[in-house]
Amino acid sequence: MSTVQTSSDAPGREERVHLQTYARQPITLISGHGCWVTDDAGREYLDLVAGIAVNVLGHSHPAVAEAVARQAATLVQVSNLYYTLPQLELAEELVSRSPFDRAFFTNSGTEANEAALKLARRHGGERGAHEVVSLVGSFHGRTFGSLAATGQPTYQAPFAPLPPGFRHVTPNDVDQLDATVTDATCAVLLEPIMGEGGVHPLTDEFLIAARAACDRVGALLILDEIQTGVGRTGTFFAFEQTPIVPDAVTLAKGLAGGIPIGALLVRERAAAFKIGDHGTTLGGNPVSCAAGLATLHVIDTDDLMANARARGAQLVEALAKLLADGVLAEVRGRGLMLGLETAKPIARAAVAVARDHHGLLINATGDSTIRLVPPLTIGADEVDLAVERLEAALADAGSAT
Repeated sequence: MSTVQTSSDAPGREERVHLQTYARQPITLISGHGCWVTDDAGREYLDLVAGIAVNVLGHSHPAVAEAVARQAATLVQVSNLYYTLPQLELAEELVSRSPFDRAFFTNSGTEANEAALKLARRHGGERGAHEVVSLVGSFHGRTFGSLAATGQPTYQAPFAPLPPGFRHVTPNDVDQLDATVTDATCAVLLEPIMGEGGVHPLTDEFLIAARAACDRVGALLILDEIQTGVGRTGTFFAFEQTPIVPDAVTLAKGLAGGIPIGALLVRERAAAFKIGDHGTTLGGNPVSCAAGLATLHVIDTDDLMANARARGAQLVEALAKLLADGVLAEVRGRGLMLGLETAKPIARAAVAVARDHHGLLINATGDSTIRLVPPLTIGADEVDLAVERLEAALADAGSAT
């Protein structure tokens, strides 16, 4: 089968007018429905990327489409100078299903993390604390504050010097964490499952130690659940499957079913912001919040968190054969957030082979790591088909090395 290439002139047009920041794959996607997308040549793909863990309801879910259309015909944007009901209702909904007391809405995950970092500095400022501790290999976004928290020099080096006051420790190293958290620490910022870093869950022991270290010095424990939240791991928050409760959590990605939004949720004791300390013009706009409300409603009524647990378990069970055959070295993660460690460094090659020859979209976070983050709506038959196509792609990629 010949290599698939986009039939449109999108690549050439994009190269002329867009800043060259993306290594795009050579297909132009036109439409999507459920777990499937279609390119401009009419080819269909089973999508296990879902907008990078964004499309929790799949593509073009009617509940989100209807909520957006209805709200757009009513009120699109008035800024945060005024009250709007969709924003208020979404805040109430998130608070009611969580241990948090207050919400702040942004347009993206990195903005949610920026808000969290500012909150931590504001909270710690009363005692002169300003340092943020995060993890080597973590990913928290690409704006300057969240980039400084991101523990990956590859992302950071071209933009040095970054804002000071950030320290990084090895994931799951309790002794190093305890030694690094001091009276100068205003926050510990963690992903409960490191996403871009390769889908590595933190241990309960490490999370308990982080909670204890923060309590010891009066720092905030902030969890970045931008990728793990909104039901992806089988509970609304990933931390619900651990023994700890953070002081704050950030959300984005799946919160509005594909419409841009981010959120910072905070317990009352950590709500240090005063009037004028932070703000956003578009954050929490009525359209995004209406989409968020519709998304949460579908997650509840269709029991999609249970589906995430069931389909995740189905995937893990089906992938056991590839582990036994030595094609995969490890399968890790929870629910519908899985990382597959390939025995040979064929992950990136497998992405291309799966796309071009098997009609399957997957994502590589490294030379040996494939990330699967499909819609929470994926069905049992689609999981079986995905594993069949993935197995064939890995075989083809392995034989080519």
